[in-house]
Amino acid sequence: MADTFGSPAGGAGDDGMVDGGVVDGGVADGEVTGAAAASAAAEADAAAADAAVAVDPLAQVTAERDEYLDSLRRMQAEFENYRKRTQKQQADEADRAARSLVEKLLPVLDVLDLAAAHLGDPGSNDATALVQATALLNDVLGKAGLERVDPVGDVFDPTLHEAVGQAPAEAPDGDATTGPASPADDGGIDPTDGERAGDGGAATADTAAVPDGPVVAQVMRAGYVWRGTVVRPAMVLVRG
Repeated sequence: MADTFGSPAGGAGDDGMVDGGVVDGGVADGEVTGAAAASAAAEADAAAADAAVAVDPLAQVTAERDEYLDSLRRMQAEFENYRKRTQKQQADEADRAARSLVEKLLPVLDVLDLAAAHLGDPGSNDATALVQATALLNDVLGKAGLERVDPVGDVFDPTLHEAVGQAPAEAPDGDATTGPASPADDGGIDPTDGERAGDGGAATADTAAVPDGPVVAQVMRAGYVWRGTVVRPAMVLVRG
């Protein structure tokens, strides 16, 4: 009886263990399935990321080419600007050096002018040699860009001339203080009055020919212009 009674109990116990085993086995299988799904999802995400990152090789090469070309153009522009800046600096330095040399030569030219102005015998060998040497030096400096300012008879220009005095006015011909008395001064009729009246056009032309402003009457010291820039204005006497 005990065995008979215990057998069902024992069977029931065995069934319970089997059931428990089935339950336990089912949970383990679920965990494995979930891990596999998560792994598959991760691999799918990685594949999608790789696909997104992947670029057309031709487009990538084209982009790199454009980047290199832009860098090369920037370098070329910077080098061109540097070259132009360097050339300008060199030209400015050379011009300053040449101008400094010309300024140092001006006293030499002044001495030569004074020597030529005080020649005892212009036809002597020494005088001829001095004149030729002066002309040669002026010619060389002129070709280099030096211009001599010797403006006798020109209208006074303050940018080129430096007035240091006033020259005496020239007395006109037939002046009352120096020339013969005019018939009009004695109460007579001047026979040239009619000619003057009929000569209005010539008088107007002479009036128009009169310079507007002071005129350089004498040059005390020549001036010089170096490549368009006044190095030294001419020292002059003016009239008018």
